Amino acid sequence: MQADDKVLLTVLNEEDEVLAEFTLADLEAMPSTQVETTTNWTEGMQDFTGVPLASLIADIAPEASAVDATAINDYAVQIPADGWDEEFPIIAYKNHGKPMSVRAKGPLWVIYPFDSGAAYRSDVVYSRSIWQLDRLKVID
Repeated sequence: MQADDKVLLTVLNEEDEVLAEFTLADLEAMPSTQVETTTNWTEGMQDFTGVPLASLIADIAPEASAVDATAINDYAVQIPADGWDEEFPIIAYKNHGKPMSVRAKGPLWVIYPFDSGAAYRSDVVYSRSIWQLDRLKVID
């Protein structure tokens, strides 16, 4: 199995049934957004590329009221639908043009444009910026 063939993100329904699985190649094939921002967890300006959460969820579960986002280490946070718009957050799969390793908070990281306004610099938004993301559970 090549790195591009490994499932990075699994989307489940409330009954834990798999709705979709995404490899890096799958995510790269989707329309992407680029975000240049600083973060509380890295040094200097970062350049993230990823898929807007809204577009990923719209294709799978357009009526979703929230998603439970869970990381590799089982850290979990709920992101309500009113916590995303058409552009942000993104599910970042690259930083500075390269896939992110687990050690570098990858392979997937929920990223907001933190530098673009005070609304993106709150404890709530920071808590939703889950790294090492590997599962989304859709809440209807």
